[in-house]
Amino acid sequence: MQTAFVGDLHLSADRPDITQAFLQFLQQGLNNVEALYIIGDLFEVWMGDDIAEPFTLEIAQAIAKVAERIPVFFTQGNRDFMLGKAYCKQAGMTLLPDIFVTYLYGKSTVILHGDSLCTLDIAYQRFRRFRSISVIRWIYSHLPKQTRLNIAAKIRQKSQLGNKQKQYQIMDVEPSAVDNLLAKTGCSLMIHGHTHRPAIHQLSNGLKRVVVGDWYTQGSVLMVSQNNCHLLQLPFEPHSKSMA
Repeated sequence: MQTAFVGDLHLSADRPDITQAFLQFLQQGLNNVEALYIIGDLFEVWMGDDIAEPFTLEIAQAIAKVAERIPVFFTQGNRDFMLGKAYCKQAGMTLLPDIFVTYLYGKSTVILHGDSLCTLDIAYQRFRRFRSISVIRWIYSHLPKQTRLNIAAKIRQKSQLGNKQKQYQIMDVEPSAVDNLLAKTGCSLMIHGHTHRPAIHQLSNGLKRVVVGDWYTQGSVLMVSQNNCHLLQLPFEPHSKSMA
């Protein structure tokens, strides 16, 4: 048996190819899998559980079918940090804290989205602390729906422009942040996404950091079993490619 991890799908109505690939994965790609972790940025943007598009309801129904067979866990990402208990309940997912520690096949494992490890991106970390304040989240969730949609559009535009201007090192995890979290949690394995740089990093003292890939041009899945970790690429079907 094995456990599957995916993240950084960035599902949106204007990328039906990604949605179709994910739905196919949920239907056909979970054989011999005993749990599924979705570790953030399932959606490109999420303005609240009360704002639902038809395709997000389809995704919830598909995940709920999987959850009838195996547990499905969800960690909020930087794009869908407002995705909460209501949608998770609809999709049959268990909402995890930002940093989740568990035992995975005998290994102490810390699971997170990964944005908190990019400590050199000072501007983003400042925003992350701000949006994590409970009163700020409450105020934001009670804004009119159209206001939240407008804010989301501006945040997305600013983020895309800012990322083009940032250096490679700033957008990657900071090694000291990785070391500190592993030491704080006492874990030997770290699994995260966010950076869109899938890899298995062998660290010192037998520690390991595994990064899941994004779903922009193909599907990406991490499979963890008793004996190893391996990253899989799932090519998109030719007929499902976006025409945009």
